[in-house]
Amino acid sequence: MADIKHLLHISTPRQKVYEAISTIDGLKNWWTLQTTGESKPGGDIDFRFGNYGGPTMKVTALKPGESVQWECTKGFDDWVGTNLSFTLDENEGKTRVRFNHNGWREANDFFAGCSFSWGRYMESLRQLCETGKGAPFGSDNYR
Repeated sequence: MADIKHLLHISTPRQKVYEAISTIDGLKNWWTLQTTGESKPGGDIDFRFGNYGGPTMKVTALKPGESVQWECTKGFDDWVGTNLSFTLDENEGKTRVRFNHNGWREANDFFAGCSFSWGRYMESLRQLCETGKGAPFGSDNYR
């Protein structure tokens, strides 16, 4: 088993970061514009990346201002059955985000590419929260 982990500090109040990771509007402004679904416990959220497809996540837990947890139920073979979590706390006057994408069967090339991409999307999350404009897939400022 392998896990992807990222840690970042965002100069924004925790509630604003929580809204960016827990609502459809928030998610589509830093991860992919093609985000639809229900962001509530038991709800499914579909994330699409053009012709590449994308995952469907079941929301397994929401703790307002503290954490978001999902389980991947459909999509990329290596993602199905993995769990994703965002945990928030305050650290040195900033919001600390601990992101985990756990339960990968192996650390293969797809795993490495996804780890790199998650780093880029974490920076997009930071940009959204600090400046009001992220760099989600499908946007003009996506790199």
